[in-house]
Amino acid sequence: MLHVHGFTDYFFQVEYAQWWLDRGYDFYAVDLRKYGRSLLPHQSPTYVDDLAAYFVDLDVVWWRIATRDRHDSIAVSAHSTGGLTAALWADVRRPSQLSALVLNAPWFDMQGPPVLRSAGANALVDRVGRRTPMREIPRSVSGFYGRSLHRDHDGEWDFDLAWKPIESFPVRVGWLRAIRQGHLRLQAGLDVDVPVLVLSSAESSWPREMGPEVHSTDIVLDVGQIRRWATSVGRHVTYVAVEGALHDVFLSEPRVRARAHAELGRWLGAYLE
Repeated sequence: MLHVHGFTDYFFQVEYAQWWLDRGYDFYAVDLRKYGRSLLPHQSPTYVDDLAAYFVDLDVVWWRIATRDRHDSIAVSAHSTGGLTAALWADVRRPSQLSALVLNAPWFDMQGPPVLRSAGANALVDRVGRRTPMREIPRSVSGFYGRSLHRDHDGEWDFDLAWKPIESFPVRVGWLRAIRQGHLRLQAGLDVDVPVLVLSSAESSWPREMGPEVHSTDIVLDVGQIRRWATSVGRHVTYVAVEGALHDVFLSEPRVRARAHAELGRWLGAYLE
């Protein structure tokens, strides 16, 4: 199993890794360029101008797992932006060892009002992203999601706030252009030819203060969009909505993530094991 993280993220989900280890899998995780352990002092955190840049990172990891470590059956797990990247990579590279794809709340479309997904908006992002790619997009980040996770706030998880800050990292126009290009490629239809599991929360919400919704819904992405585009990944897609889950389904409260693990185990038993 190879795990790919999301935006403003890196690998710290040791409980999730242990779940795979307990089932007999060798577990690998990658911190992509400009994220987590791979982030260098002179770099712009998270920024790339083409999601295909990550294909090189995944190719190198794949070589290590498949060739150096001689694994001939490899599943990929990916979260949020990593879910979009992994799906695109699997469609383009088609590695023979790929056995399954598990997408945890993958980012398949631009959340918010319909105008943000219009042809005009896409053209504007494309034009500005080419001309001034490093321009930062003004936005307000509540920090609720990060607070719901970190044990020093309202969560149970310990992670490095320099690598996964509560208020997120800046979003730049060139990066958003790359994301929208990825969205459009996926929405046109990919052809990933292995079983795919797409998991998400059962509900999204946009709270204005810390409260129960922060701990029981996806407050980052629109789960309706995840449902809508899930079948664009390939020919054999299973979708599961997990009641009470957070954006990262496997970081939800214990009762909910136990249910998510049960769904994952049932799916693996049916299609992989």
